[in-house]
Amino acid sequence: MHTEGTFAFESAEDARAQYESVGPAAQTVVREVAKAMAFDREEYDERVTGDVVETARDALFASLLEVHVGSREEFDDWRADYDGAVTTVGHEAVDRVVWHVGPDDEAVAATFQDEEAAAVATLRRQAFGRLYRDRV
Repeated sequence: MHTEGTFAFESAEDARAQYESVGPAAQTVVREVAKAMAFDREEYDERVTGDVVETARDALFASLLEVHVGSREEFDDWRADYDGAVTTVGHEAVDRVVWHVGPDDEAVAATFQDEEAAAVATLRRQAFGRLYRDRV
């Protein structure tokens, strides 16, 4: 088993504070991408909306969530000791699992066989949507 990412939260308030802290980075990323795409001032003002920056913030936050990657047995062992609710997607007969423990005793997990990077990215998006979107 191994762990990737940096964001893990004890509370929704901690998550909200971290979400706020990535706002300036998201703005910088959007501005630099627009510059690399050679947007002039008019095109920038027209196309780079608050929704665009918010989407970048959501993606940045989600991409930094801490996830655990392990075998089905490692996940089952963790699950046996975890008292919170776990939403698991995927097939139960698959050998590997990726999971994220969110605040307020909630976690999300996804099974996968071979494509670890894709599973991690998918789980992070699901974790953001299920555990954080309404809280941050």
